[in-house]
Amino acid sequence: MPVRPLPSNPNLDHLRYQAKDLLEGHAEHNPAVAQRIREFHPRFSGACDDEIFNARLRLNDAQLTIAREHGFPSWTRLKRHIEKPTLADHLSLPHHQRIEDATFRRAIDLLDAGDVVGLREILRRRPDLTRQHVVFEGGNYFRNPTLLEFAAENPVRHGTLPQNIVQVAEVIIEAGVDGPTLNETLMLVATGRVPRECRLQLPLIALLCDHRANPDSAMEATALHGELEALNALIRRGGRINLPVAAALARIDEARAMLPRAEARDRHLALALASQFGHVELVRLLLDAGEDPNRYNPVGGHSHATPLHQAALGGYDELARLLVERGARLDLKDILWHGTPADWARHEGREQLEAYLRAQQEMRR
Repeated sequence: MPVRPLPSNPNLDHLRYQAKDLLEGHAEHNPAVAQRIREFHPRFSGACDDEIFNARLRLNDAQLTIAREHGFPSWTRLKRHIEKPTLADHLSLPHHQRIEDATFRRAIDLLDAGDVVGLREILRRRPDLTRQHVVFEGGNYFRNPTLLEFAAENPVRHGTLPQNIVQVAEVIIEAGVDGPTLNETLMLVATGRVPRECRLQLPLIALLCDHRANPDSAMEATALHGELEALNALIRRGGRINLPVAAALARIDEARAMLPRAEARDRHLALALASQFGHVELVRLLLDAGEDPNRYNPVGGHSHATPLHQAALGGYDELARLLVERGARLDLKDILWHGTPADWARHEGREQLEAYLRAQQEMRR
């Protein structure tokens, strides 16, 4: 799920209260609290609700969860951010303006300007720049990027890319980058709206794959972001279609063939993706196979919400009715905005769907 942004003037005491509230929710066996712990406390990654509720949770565990939920690796780092902020801690600034290393920042300026000559010269003098990482905290992703990753314009900094960004990226790659950097950049490009809007997404995907970026590394994230043109480009470059990807693309015959051998994690994510895109028959297939409509979506798959929230958001009436008929809870609230599926339908102006969900909720009382 997205991290919770800190307010402009964060208060450490308020964050301590949040940690205590988390402990109370854990003691009450609140499923939303279990989801937060599962996503943000590394010790509970992949744990089921019962495992989380049966574990002893201390205050420092709750504080670690709160810190990571706000995009910081530890309570100590969150505390330092509040008490002794540096330039990198000015979260309201675009990422390139938060870089303290003057040479790295100059390289970003050249990249943004599309200055191939200037960039090649600075990399000739400082070839280590292509392997250097900068550290950003307090955000959802892009926390430890290299120079090449800025070429994706994801997160959005300027809202555009130089038209010669492929050539710019090639200069950086030829100066020397490792496999993880290529893969991370591929994911950022394939999931980014700015590369697509600038008609540069597919050329960048081609460049990165030509230099041995692994298309599999970006497949699921691209599906979750609904970048279907990019997803098909990755498939053409050898990206593997697994059950979640088949669910996103509504490839029901392939999904049916994969389902018996699919791991639990893939089945869970497939349900989230099929619900996100309103693929009723795929959701029915997964429910028939035993998937639970009352779990929050898996980590990395809009995990703040349930399949019924996704149906309400998209206005998928038939899918919502199917989920309700199969026992989907109508009272579960999403973790970020604390809304029920009916609240989500209302927010999106889905009046008939909202009325149906509220009527069903009233009937269950």
